[in-house]
Amino acid sequence: MLGIIYRATSTHLIHKAGYRLQDGATGAVTLIQRFGSALNLNIHFHILFLDGVYVYRGDRSPRFQRLKAPVKDELEDLVQLISQRVGRCLERQGLLEQDTESAWLELDPTDEADAMPHILDSSVSYRIAVGPQQGRKAFMIRTLRPLDRPNPGLEHVAKANGFSLHAGVSCEGHQTDKRERLCRYIARPAVAIPRLSLSSMGKVVYTLKTPYRDGTTQVAFDPVDFIARLAALVPKPRVNLTRYHGVLAPNHRWRGLVTPAKRGKGAMRPADSDVVSSIQRHAAMTWAQRLKRVFNIDIEVWQPLRRICQSHRLY
Repeated sequence: MLGIIYRATSTHLIHKAGYRLQDGATGAVTLIQRFGSALNLNIHFHILFLDGVYVYRGDRSPRFQRLKAPVKDELEDLVQLISQRVGRCLERQGLLEQDTESAWLELDPTDEADAMPHILDSSVSYRIAVGPQQGRKAFMIRTLRPLDRPNPGLEHVAKANGFSLHAGVSCEGHQTDKRERLCRYIARPAVAIPRLSLSSMGKVVYTLKTPYRDGTTQVAFDPVDFIARLAALVPKPRVNLTRYHGVLAPNHRWRGLVTPAKRGKGAMRPADSDVVSSIQRHAAMTWAQRLKRVFNIDIEVWQPLRRICQSHRLY
């Protein structure tokens, strides 16, 4: 599904720039999200797309041509195309059955001893997976009046056949803080611990970050059902949830020409005076550098204190 979405979007951008597919290239980074705001299984894609096209003429470095933000009509045409291609793909795989009036998923029966498909199905449909209330809708707590005002963000959202495409967030190249906030948002974990609590009735209560339009602000689970919800959000082993496309992909022929590190195919060979070994060129960050970058803990600052403690046998 991700390949279909990227190819359709990339082709749209290259044609919008006035080039053929062999003359231009785009780039994107996808983070696959498996959860919804109510801890339900909701697999969707957050894609950071370059807002333009790289064009390479062969005699110089690829030139980036920026494009205008998509309008409502473009988004509607694109989401309609994506929905059609995804439907045909599911039909070819035998997962989708449809007639002239409707369509439905036709999944193969699974082993009754395997409880995971049932847990996944319950999480997708907001239903209780285990316990005496199995099959019922999850308990929603409404503390606000339903919202009847229109959503101002819908002008950059297109919907078709159950698919939705949102293209309302962008940032300039110099807006590093905004880009970091955007990356942190799309890479956030499934559960926000500060919004998790235990009620006096022994239920696990999860507060929504943004209330639903019907006034729902919290979702309550039995402890066992809460564990089932968390189990449904765990991806399969060895599944990479971060994907790189186009010129940002590791094996793209232009990657070494457009990325700041100049690593990858197409990179210019250094002069003889600047020749470095392959180990130096591909040296990874040390453990201390990674700790500082990810957790903002500079362990090198604590080294003098550690030596003092060791000398006094305090460490």
